[in-house]
Amino acid sequence: MSKEVIAKKAAAVEEVVAKFNEAVSCVVVDYRGLTVEQVTELRKQLREENVELRVIKNTYLKRAADKAGYEGLDETFSGPTAVAFSKEDVVAPARILAKFAKDAEALEIKGGMIEGKVASLEQINELAKLPSREGLLSMLLSVLQAPVRNVAYAVKAVADSKDDDAA
Repeated sequence: MSKEVIAKKAAAVEEVVAKFNEAVSCVVVDYRGLTVEQVTELRKQLREENVELRVIKNTYLKRAADKAGYEGLDETFSGPTAVAFSKEDVVAPARILAKFAKDAEALEIKGGMIEGKVASLEQINELAKLPSREGLLSMLLSVLQAPVRNVAYAVKAVADSKDDDAA
């Protein structure tokens, strides 16, 4: 192999290492058996959530994962492999891919990485069940508002009872 080819391959591996380091989560999938229309729809759904789906050679993935410090991912890099990288939302790749896999049985989730730690298939599936970040914030806000709302109702009830007593 020429030095030029080796340099290109090393650059490709470094690019994947950068993707692993920038991502807050990534999910590794086997996409064998998906139609072009299904892959296009999947990429569209992922893109709407700022998740990038890349098909990368397994040898590049193995080398990049080792360089990035994710030794447990090597077994997931076999067969046709695509990786969904998310820089912002930890839950988005798992949620979208799990939902898509229910409709498209050919898509198989193999594993991934969550916030710098290698995650098993079971952990990815548990993560997929969580609501989006906005949904979680909405739940938190409603829990925080409940005590204030209850105090407001109590004050209103006291004021109403005083009005009834005055009449």
